[in-house]
Formats: sequence, C-alpha cells, structure tokens
Amino acid sequence: MGKGIMVIGAAILDVLARPVSMQVFEKGSHPVEELRLEVGGDAANEALVLAGLGKNVWLQTVLGNDMAGRMVLESLRESGIKISDNCVREDIRTGINTVLVQEGGERSFLTDPGGSLRKLGPEHLTFPFEKAIDILSFASIFVSPRFGAAEMEKLFCRAKEQGILVCADMTKPKNGEQEKDIAGALRWVDYFFPNREEACMLTRETDEEKAAVRLLNAGVKHVVIKCGGDGCLVASGEDAAHRELFRVPAVPGVRCVDTTGAGDSFTAGFLAALSEGKNLRQCSEFACVCGAKAVECAGAARWVKM
Repeated sequence: MGKGIMVIGAAILDVLARPVSMQVFEKGSHPVEELRLEVGGDAANEALVLAGLGKNVWLQTVLGNDMAGRMVLESLRESGIKISDNCVREDIRTGINTVLVQEGGERSFLTDPGGSLRKLGPEHLTFPFEKAIDILSFASIFVSPRFGAAEMEKLFCRAKEQGILVCADMTKPKNGEQEKDIAGALRWVDYFFPNREEACMLTRETDEEKAAVRLLNAGVKHVVIKCGGDGCLVASGEDAAHRELFRVPAVPGVRCVDTTGAGDSFTAGFLAALSEGKNLRQCSEFACVCGAKAVECAGAARWVKM
C-alpha cells in the first residue's frame, strides 16, 4: 500500500450530463447518453483515484449535513478513504455542480457559489496529522478563499515540521495573484502541479518553461506542469547550475470523452508513484497514464473503478 497520503480540499456532488450541445437551451427537453450523480471536487477526485490505486488515503474536507453531504460521505468511505465525522457542519450546505460535457470532451459547469466548494477554512482541519501520513496534497490553491497565502504557509509549515512531503495543485488565480503573492507558501512546496495556463497566469510568463523557472525561483522544489495533449513539463533544482528540465509525452491514441478531473487524476497518479519511491520521470510518466485514462470515460474518477 505504501506511504500514507492526506488530501485536503473540496468534496462535492456532480450532476454529469453528456453529450450536451447548445440545443439544450433551445428545447424543452434534451436527451443525453449519460446523466448521473458522481462525487466531485478536486480533493475528493484525487482521494478516490489514490484509493482506487490501492493507496492509504485520508481526506480532510467540509460537507453540509444534508442529503448531498451524506451521499458524498458514504461514497468516499465505501471507497476506503479515511474521513472524519467532524467534516460535517450544520451551517454549510454541500456544493452541487452540474457538469455539461460537450461532444469531444470539453465541459462547462453550473456551480453553487454558496455551497461547500469554497467554504473550507483552517478551522476545519485537524492537527497534528496522523503519524502514518507521509505525503500531504493540497488540492487546490485558489479554490478555497479562506486559505490565503498566510493560511497556506502555516499549513505547509506544520506539515513540514512533521516530516511530511508537501504537494499542491492549483486552479486559475481568482484575483490576479502572482507567484510573489504566495511565495511564503510556495517555499514549503516539494511538488507543484499547475497546468500550462495556470502556471503562465501565476507567473505572467508566456510559455511554460519560463513559468517553471519562475516557480523554482519562488522556492518550489519540483514543478510538474500539466500540458494536456502535450504531456507534461518537469523542472527541478534549487539553483540555475543544478537545474533539471525535461518533458514527458502524453499517452498516444487517446480518445477524449470527458476532461472532467483529468488534472486531478494526473496529480493522483504522480502521488501514487511517489509514495512507492519512484523517481521524478517515472512519477511523471505514470501521471500521464492516469490523466489519459481519466479522459477516456465520463466522470472525474470513474476510470479507476473500471
């Protein structure tokens, strides 16, 4: 089973429909091939993939005491994920997203801004982390407004004090943040997983190689930039004289059905390999495999159960 992995972030309920075209707004009824409920949210997706890969997984999140929350909690536990009853709060309603997947796999979201997706705060976490935890994954920076730079820095520092590897994914900066604005948190990050667009937005660079160097200069130990159909770019090294930069190609011949959660599956695959002691290139190669498997079926983490 390998090392213990703690994932921190959102767990919600997804209502997924595919394929959906613009005709959905022109007709009173629009038939689709698939319409179903799935557990979603960045952290839940990562945890479900890791558990499906046989890893020892904990999840810290926040849910409402409602039907959606009970469904999410039951599904996570049935998958073998360790999650405390303390995550359920009376003053929060569980987030529900509607995911409209187009022919070809691209998707659009209808989101509930008042739901639990963005409600996670430091007070919802339990410290210290269990002694069995070796890897922490914060998924994702900029999803939870209550985790600003100072809160993330404190969280990451506490993990490092316990000897835990700190990993972080991210989403698009919501308020024009740059890497200098979160440098205090980034300096504690061992592995960072932005996608190409996110990395360039965060660093104000025009290509991923320059963005990776900026992130290394900010203190990140290893940067793994997700590049979709172009695989990933990997950069590491504390100074220019000892920098390593290489690319790992995407898995060929992939038929894209749904891109929902592909980045989460990529990150989970990397963490799974990392927990087994694989090297940087091996971790990145397995991450690409997991991302490819994710887009070949509908749903963020469904592939790992098939």
